[in-house]
Amino acid sequence: MVKVLITRKIPQAGIEILEQQPKLELDYRQGPPLSTEDLKKALKDVDAVIPVIPDKITKEVIAAGPKLKVIATYSVGYDHIDINAATTKKIYVANTPGDLTESVAEHAFALMLSLGRSIVSADKYTRSGKYKYWDPLIFLGPQFNGKTLGIVGFGRIGRHLAKIARNGLNMTILYSDVNRHETEEKETNAKHVSLEELLQNSDVISLNCNYCAETKHLINERTLHLMKPTAYLINTSRGGVIDEKSLAQALKDGVIEGAALDVFEEEPKIHPDLLKMENVILTPHIASATREARIQMARMAAENVVEVLINNRPPINLVNKELSKDTISSLI
Repeated sequence: MVKVLITRKIPQAGIEILEQQPKLELDYRQGPPLSTEDLKKALKDVDAVIPVIPDKITKEVIAAGPKLKVIATYSVGYDHIDINAATTKKIYVANTPGDLTESVAEHAFALMLSLGRSIVSADKYTRSGKYKYWDPLIFLGPQFNGKTLGIVGFGRIGRHLAKIARNGLNMTILYSDVNRHETEEKETNAKHVSLEELLQNSDVISLNCNYCAETKHLINERTLHLMKPTAYLINTSRGGVIDEKSLAQALKDGVIEGAALDVFEEEPKIHPDLLKMENVILTPHIASATREARIQMARMAAENVVEVLINNRPPINLVNKELSKDTISSLI
């Protein structure tokens, strides 16, 4: 038998794909997150693992799985996996890109509207019994129609967000990316600019970039001070893109008007000052939490495993592409 570890409960659609393969044995964990030591123990005799983002698949964890052939993460991002360590050991790393594009973009857009229109604060105000009479001067926010949206990272999610903002609210789109996307620019009349120009001229900044050494603390004390005092910052990418300490101070000092975060620097820990602020919206890493996206992610992760363990081919959504020409010996 070939063994597959699934570290957390995922939609049944993915489990069904794996169960259709009689030669696969599932070790399906459905409780709280595994500790590092428990994860190491669980990997001792498995050929594949489907982890989730909080699972830190470090060099030491990878070394604990001598039979490991594929790490098929249930996520688009893979900064929780030591890709170099996996590649050195000829272990495929696969992710689930594409099918959560619309979901994450919609969440970023929802955060923008909720933050600017004080939806969360107004809800608390109403529920607490403070709403006694109509007041024309409470919870004032901007009209987003015609404003400028700056998108940091113009990949699939960033481009879809641009379409929503441009077509829905006639927003001007600026984007910063290491690559120029001339064809996609035409769809939304987006303009490719430097990060500094984007920060200085945007009313809303949405972070949709990958997390890597170059983007760690991309938003810091210096870059925050480039933004307009009326700017809103939205992050649905990875928490480490923002220096949370600097962001908290900037919000205290009125350097920017507000922030909405779905991801955090030391997730699930959140900077304590951010928890106290009314001009901050915090959501628990749920940008991709639509039924459609989560179900398709489960299918993609399972299909990546089947491709390696049953079909003896590289996974469909291969991350460490330097292994793309490698073949694996028959496991069954």
